[in-house]
Amino acid sequence: MGAAGGRRGFYVGLALALASSAFIGASFVLKKKGLLRLARRGRPRPGQGGHAYLREWLWWAGLLCMGVGEAANFAAYAFAPATLVTPLGALSVLVSAVLSSTFLSEQLNVHGKIGCLLSILGSTVMVIHAPQEEEVSSLESMAEKLKDPGFLVFAVCVLVSSLLLIFVAGPRYGRSNVLVYVLVCSAIGSLSVSCVKGLGIALKELFAGKPVLKEPLGWVLLFCLVICISVQINYLNKALDIFNTSVVTPVYYVLFTTAVMTCSAILFKEWQHMVLDNVLGTISGFLTIVCGIFLLHAFRDVSFAPDLLPLFLQQSRADLHATWRSTDRHRSCQHRPLLPSEDKGTEEDEEEEGEDV
Repeated sequence: MGAAGGRRGFYVGLALALASSAFIGASFVLKKKGLLRLARRGRPRPGQGGHAYLREWLWWAGLLCMGVGEAANFAAYAFAPATLVTPLGALSVLVSAVLSSTFLSEQLNVHGKIGCLLSILGSTVMVIHAPQEEEVSSLESMAEKLKDPGFLVFAVCVLVSSLLLIFVAGPRYGRSNVLVYVLVCSAIGSLSVSCVKGLGIALKELFAGKPVLKEPLGWVLLFCLVICISVQINYLNKALDIFNTSVVTPVYYVLFTTAVMTCSAILFKEWQHMVLDNVLGTISGFLTIVCGIFLLHAFRDVSFAPDLLPLFLQQSRADLHATWRSTDRHRSCQHRPLLPSEDKGTEEDEEEEGEDV
């Protein structure tokens, strides 16, 4: 019964994580669509200090989708392992990219399409090999895990390294190295996910009729979550203000997901009872998602043309083109096109070029 309930909770968390990615990805497109409508009407843009977007229903629809997505993501941590929920957040980037190319006429080049495919494959592999965390069903068991020496050492290391990055490395290298502020966000984010996990358990107990509001641990977790999120937002905005979004987004995803997976492995012992093939599958799926996100962002402004192909591929392409031409020339008239070819005048030149190659 417990195994069946745990598996059912796993699938509920998986469904919530996927729904969260879909809503969050759609929210970016809806907000952008609303802002573009305001720009066409000549209204002051937010970058110019305008607040006309507050009267645009598309912007509010995007904000509602964002809220629903974040709520679903919050709930997903109460049912599924953080090692599964956090990497699946990459699918929101994929949803946003696909919807942007459809509804915002933003070009999705071949690198972006390959990146989307890799993200889907990596997410599928991670779902198949996702770890089953040690059972945490109450705030009492959560409190016991928070007292674990391994987690206490990890938390102290996170806080000390974050303070060093903020007060020592930040003033010196913060404007020249993207890792400084992104590392702060990622390290503190691993603790915020643990707080979210604990609050999700508290909400489940609250709905079950238990006197959770009298437990001090729930309020401590809420206080810590507010502080962690405030620090994350502050330093993520600094990183986005200094560096290009196409650089910050993949770096932040990789570091944040790695920190969360490490924290979850130490706190919830998610990897303790995993066999070797599941460990390798989880790591491989995560690295595949990383490659997909990198391709999706790093080369989104690069136009891909046949001339960019290596020379040996261009030669094969020319030979194949010449083969098609010779095949068309030997076809019977009933298989010939009804309309003349548009490049008929250059047919002989292309054939000669293929022969020279």
